[in-house]
Amino acid sequence: MKVAYIFATQKHTVSYVLGRMILPQLEENRHGVDVVGMFFFEDNNYVLVKGDPIGERLCRVAKEKNILLMGCDQCCYEREIADRLFEGISIGCFPDLYQALSPNMPDQIITL
Repeated sequence: MKVAYIFATQKHTVSYVLGRMILPQLEENRHGVDVVGMFFFEDNNYVLVKGDPIGERLCRVAKEKNILLMGCDQCCYEREIADRLFEGISIGCFPDLYQALSPNMPDQIITL
């Protein structure tokens, strides 16, 4: 099964759920499903900024496993971080996300 994650909530979503649960499972090849994409809203986008330790690990795994990483365009521009994201991170809105996922469409989208 293929899944995509949308990180929408603020409280500990990226640092705890992604950093301590999902990412270690992906790194150890024990997540149980194929993750095809991750989309970040609000302050969750800061994980995509160069220098973030979780972001560094995430980018490495995403490259190895061909996982799309995308930040919300409005969130990135509003926070003035659009030009500081890790190389290869795209920004956009839902139409951009759908188009980017279309060659490898997930079976389920999970919002955290």
